[in-house]
Amino acid sequence: MIKTKYRYKFRRIIAMVSFVLAGIPLCAEAQRLQKSNPSIIITPNDTEADIIRKAAQVTPTAAQLRWQKLELTAFIHFGINTFTNREWGDGKEDPKAFNPTALDARQWARVCKEAGIKQIILTAKHHDGFCLWPTKTTAHSVKSSPWKDGQGDVVKELAAACSEYGLGFGVYVSPWDRNAPSYGTPAYNDLFVKQLTELLTQYGKIDEVWFDGANGEGPNGKKQVYDFPRWYRVIRDLQPDAVIAVMGPDVRWVGTESGYGRATEWSVVPTNMTSQEQIAAGSQTNEIIKPEIDQMAADIGSREKIKGATKLVWYPAETDVSIRPGWFYHPEEDEKVKSPEKLLDIYFNSVGRNGVLLLNIPPDKRGLIHENDHKNLKEWNQLVSGTFQTNLMKGATFRSNNGKKPKALSDLDYDSYWITQGTDTTATIEINLQGQKTFDVFAIQENISIGQRIEAFVLEYKDSGEWKRITEGTTVGFKRLLRFPTVTADTLRLRITSSRLNPTIAEIGIYKLIE
Repeated sequence: MIKTKYRYKFRRIIAMVSFVLAGIPLCAEAQRLQKSNPSIIITPNDTEADIIRKAAQVTPTAAQLRWQKLELTAFIHFGINTFTNREWGDGKEDPKAFNPTALDARQWARVCKEAGIKQIILTAKHHDGFCLWPTKTTAHSVKSSPWKDGQGDVVKELAAACSEYGLGFGVYVSPWDRNAPSYGTPAYNDLFVKQLTELLTQYGKIDEVWFDGANGEGPNGKKQVYDFPRWYRVIRDLQPDAVIAVMGPDVRWVGTESGYGRATEWSVVPTNMTSQEQIAAGSQTNEIIKPEIDQMAADIGSREKIKGATKLVWYPAETDVSIRPGWFYHPEEDEKVKSPEKLLDIYFNSVGRNGVLLLNIPPDKRGLIHENDHKNLKEWNQLVSGTFQTNLMKGATFRSNNGKKPKALSDLDYDSYWITQGTDTTATIEINLQGQKTFDVFAIQENISIGQRIEAFVLEYKDSGEWKRITEGTTVGFKRLLRFPTVTADTLRLRITSSRLNPTIAEIGIYKLIE
């Protein structure tokens, strides 16, 4: 039986789904209640034009939209490997090796906050199986370490620090466990559910759960068949607002650990399910099936790629990279921390390519983020914030023959947006800067709550009455950033040359990189 307080909401959802499946347009109230459309089924009768139209109408869930707006997140790789100077432990480590002398999760949160980072994900358990919280499922954890006489809880301390500094908090939990005796048997999936349940019920709000795909042998020489669908259900039940990343249905790996996304990055991608039953089970608001796509392919969402799909899903890219060569702290890498300039380049090629940057910042054996990392993070933030502090389009006027709401283009309100009239899929916006401006960066954002639509655009400036190209791009998505040789001009022209249905623009801007 459905509880009374949920019946009305359930009936409305059923009604909306019925209308969509019948092909009947939703009324305004139903559209408002629908809120998001994270997946759409492609039928054998759909034409190429139908598929493009459907692709333009796929939109993120509320959790995915919140995640995308973060832009900058941090990975904290910390655990037994920090003390054994390894990247992957074998599960045979003595828990007594874990003994940070000055662990300060508040310092981690403070350093991240100063760097402009909005959320932290902690490696609560890596492949070695060592747990950073006093789990009831194994003795291979902090409770068997000398740190705080076995009474410590790293997860608890970081969750509290994130709350204090206004940061989101997430957990990485490795399915591969090289210590658990039950690994490789059905009993291990039960153990893993217990570990997930502890993490999702004891530490307040969890914003992201991060799984990777590593699946090696356990201590008994066996490999595990991971019960991902069951784990997804546990997360949806206990932390319904959390996104499930990488080996999950909400956020995908960009395909490289370099920090660089694709020049053409679609958040709407095809997935070809093996049965209609699977499609129906994951349809619309209950998406708990990981889309099957080639995450390392150069092209994953173009018209050519989606035309043969059975289903389209909103599956945005998380772009991960470490500030050091390794993921865990190694003292020999203290002089190999990425420079502020390198981090800025990564920013432009991750956040600026419709992704969310997940930057790994590994604490040292003291339990502190090293001084070199801290210094470079602060200087990186100065470069980013200094560059984007002033939009040189402020005060500009916009003219477009087929556009609506031109003031939305630079009103600093992401939820307002410019859009073409009728069914126009191309547009030209002329921009009067009200005087000469010198710049070398262009920023453009779509309102992705309407969908990701823009396929190609060109930015030009007027020079002695002649239009000259400054830069051009393909996809936009939540944010696209482009750098180019310095230009001085008083009149610009933005041309949207290709779009899936009406293009929408939430914000545009020009900026000058600071030295």
